[in-house]
Amino acid sequence: MNVLVLNCGSSSIKYKLFDMPSQTVKASGGIEKIGMPGAFIKFSMPDGSKKIEEMPIPEHTAGVQKIFDVLTNAEYGVLKSLNELDAVGHRMLHAGSKITKSSILTQEVLDIFESCNDLGPLHNPANLKGVNAVKALLPNIPQVGVFDTAFHQTMPDYAYMYPLPYEFYEKYGVRRYGFHGTSHRYVSKRVCEYLGVDPQGKKIITCHVGNGGSYSAVVDGKCVDTSMGMTPLEGIMMGTRCGEIDPAIIPYIMKHANLTAEEMDTIMNKKSGLLGISGKTSDMREIQALRDAGDDRARLAQEMYFYRLRKEIGAYAAAMGGVDIIVFTGGVGENKQNAREAACKGLEFMGVELDLEKNNQVQGEEAIISTPNSKVTVCVIPTDEELMIALDTQSLTK
Repeated sequence: MNVLVLNCGSSSIKYKLFDMPSQTVKASGGIEKIGMPGAFIKFSMPDGSKKIEEMPIPEHTAGVQKIFDVLTNAEYGVLKSLNELDAVGHRMLHAGSKITKSSILTQEVLDIFESCNDLGPLHNPANLKGVNAVKALLPNIPQVGVFDTAFHQTMPDYAYMYPLPYEFYEKYGVRRYGFHGTSHRYVSKRVCEYLGVDPQGKKIITCHVGNGGSYSAVVDGKCVDTSMGMTPLEGIMMGTRCGEIDPAIIPYIMKHANLTAEEMDTIMNKKSGLLGISGKTSDMREIQALRDAGDDRARLAQEMYFYRLRKEIGAYAAAMGGVDIIVFTGGVGENKQNAREAACKGLEFMGVELDLEKNNQVQGEEAIISTPNSKVTVCVIPTDEELMIALDTQSLTK
């Protein structure tokens, strides 16, 4: 079964073609700068080399058509024709509280998703463009939506509600929704497979740490709390997002700096976090290099970041009444040994004992990085959201 996974942004499309159920990746690539000068597609050739082609790509339908052309190219394509394509799975952002699991993209499901555009103004319309592009080119192929917010819809009301007047929830849907759900679902499931344990009875903290980052508390395989909120801005400090701050800071800065709501929103989402504190970069690798060179603001940015990683683990252990497994994933979580060490530092009181030597050896691979005596098992599990989407698509369309 050939399953194409698409992740459509406002000006980009990433894709992977899976052979299911073997889970073999047959092709992958992406398109950038849709609707802009210098648009291009980059993809892997059968010999493993990369190929880049520049061409005008005015909108998403043309982008999807180009992906189809690459997949069926006589020289380097992996399909003889589009008839060999069995289903398409989409990464989709914000489905609100009405969609609680991956779904066939019927008109009813798409209408619910589109009604959440105000909650995901950048991503939802772009996701819909991808769905509509496939529908225009292959009207009869089944399409599946895998929603970033779905995994978190098992949170109890006392965890997802904000202490604001209840009418804002009733009228405008103001509540915690959470994001990175496909990643949290994948790694919480995969870590149990890796350790050979049953998710039932296990309390797991999944730490998706990258340029964007979020934590989830998972009990018996279900999410009971997560750090991102109504939008991806809440939670831990991130590359360019501030994460949790005193909300009174917002009107205070707007008043004194004479900023509009849109300008303040841009500052919190795109000019804060590591970038805002360091004043130079949002990339943890560059932050480390600056710190090693004696840059004190880089030191401060990194220590703030690490501190908040550690604090969130403690909060979620308290929320669940303990923790059995801590999982690190995402670009920083999988590859930055010092971030994992700092996040676990001082947590010996709750049974966390990191194997420092093992931790320093692990980069981008599945591994246990706690000692054999640690009461809490600490693991690194690289995320694979595309595979999760392919699995759901296979399950719903086979």
